[in-house]
Amino acid sequence: MNNLCADIGYWSVNHFGEELCGDHVDMVDQDGKTTMVVLADGLGSGVKASILSTLTSKIISTMLAAGLSIEDCMETMAATLPVCSVRGVAYSTFTIIRIVENDRAEIIQYDNPQVILLRNGKNYDYRKSEITIGGKKIYKSDIKLQENDIFIAMSDGCPHAGIGLSFNFGWKREDIIDFMETFAMVGYTAKTLSTILIDEVNRLYENKPGDDATACTIRIRKREPMNLLIGPPSNRDDCDRMMALFFSKEGKHIVCGGTTSSIAAKHLNKRLVPTLDFIDQDVPPIARIDGVDLVTEGIITINKVLTYAKDYLSNNESYQQWSIKHDGASLISRLLFEEATDINFYVGRAINPAHQNPDLPINFSIKMNLVSELSEALKKMGKRIKVSYF
Repeated sequence: MNNLCADIGYWSVNHFGEELCGDHVDMVDQDGKTTMVVLADGLGSGVKASILSTLTSKIISTMLAAGLSIEDCMETMAATLPVCSVRGVAYSTFTIIRIVENDRAEIIQYDNPQVILLRNGKNYDYRKSEITIGGKKIYKSDIKLQENDIFIAMSDGCPHAGIGLSFNFGWKREDIIDFMETFAMVGYTAKTLSTILIDEVNRLYENKPGDDATACTIRIRKREPMNLLIGPPSNRDDCDRMMALFFSKEGKHIVCGGTTSSIAAKHLNKRLVPTLDFIDQDVPPIARIDGVDLVTEGIITINKVLTYAKDYLSNNESYQQWSIKHDGASLISRLLFEEATDINFYVGRAINPAHQNPDLPINFSIKMNLVSELSEALKKMGKRIKVSYF
């Protein structure tokens, strides 16, 4: 195993007037060593297309994860997929990208737009071999991974964007490559890159997509550890042990909470310097300690981070806020969502007497729930999470 990891994110826009998306993305983690992503595009749009794409992605991901061949998958799909009553066929195109031990990528493509690979910020033409299964042409590739490789898989709603509107024949693959090369080396997350692409697709459709459009991006990057400390330990005698463990960990260090930051400053023998900059009226100002990358208030700030995390996992509308602001919650969000791949939480179980006032909306259980919910949200982003309680 190397020190690389795969950042995976996708985004879709539905056919205009449809509540369900006819595309479906399925991800499977196999023993922490192999990650498989399947993007399926069902015939047509709406409910029938959604059923076809969901079945296709589930069948493929389940069977391949169990060690069966792509031939077996194709036979099973032919026997399983419901037949469209209008067209008389059971049809779903698909793209499979399997990241093996963060060392190589196996790509299997059937009738979807060809996967784009950006290497060092530029388009890279990888080799493809052709096989025929049941009369259908399947393209297979095996690629040795490099840091900063970006794979972009799409449904055909992306290159069809703008037909009869901005373009006569749609948004060509070459045009999509030129567009995405602009953002390749900026450092955006896979989710953000997918969102940027689909937002442009939606614009070219003049916000009335004529087809379901999905982009799934995989960004190969180095692992980046991050450490977040919140709350003092339940036993005061454990302060030094907690701080020693926290500051001995590789990566950046975030300290949350007034009491916690005072203990951290004392442990480092440094001054705690508060600021009075209310950049966001809903988020308390940050502080500074030499040797600590970020010092913030506790529960209110973490609650705001959790709000951003939930939005990031859904429509990502808050990105324009936390990606540029400099309040504590925005700074933590950028560190956890964009920079970190492995996050260690150090959570003190001490009960703050100030939080026990029944007239206040904050209590001990809320703090524990916030950490738990944030951990789960970060796991859904593909982060490795470890939580230690003191």
